[in-house]
Order: sequence, then structure tokens, then C-alpha cells
Amino acid sequence: MLGWHLDVADIRAALRDAQTVEEYPDGACLLLGRAGLRPLHLVVADDPAADITVVITVYEPSLSQWDATFRRRLRP
Repeated sequence: MLGWHLDVADIRAALRDAQTVEEYPDGACLLLGRAGLRPLHLVVADDPAADITVVITVYEPSLSQWDATFRRRLRP
């Protein structure tokens, strides 16, 4: 996916034990999961009518923007 070398297995692995980092007003949330040792942030939203969770985006968080736990944004 987009040069980050992610595949569906990575995303599924990250979702398995993901923890909520932030919740957004529109009902979406930012999750922190791992694909092996690799941290991944996933923005997801539930669609209760369809009984599914939609993955909106996935990215590898940067230490220039996040603390070492990848749970807290750094202030500019």
C-alpha cells in the first residue's frame, strides 16, 4: 500500500490487539496496533447498520510527531 509495504495481513494483525489513542467527534477513532514489532496507527469508524468497522487509513507513526509510545502527539 502506497510504498509503506503494508498488506492486509499487517492491517489485520494491527487490529487484533489495537488500543484506542484518540476518539473523534464524528465517531471515528485512532487506534494503535502492531504488525509484528512495527507500530501502526489506524483510523477506523464503526458502521452499526452494516455491523462492520471501516478502516479509513493506516500509517506508520513518526517519532517526529509522536512520543516513543506512539500514544501522545508531540507539541510543535
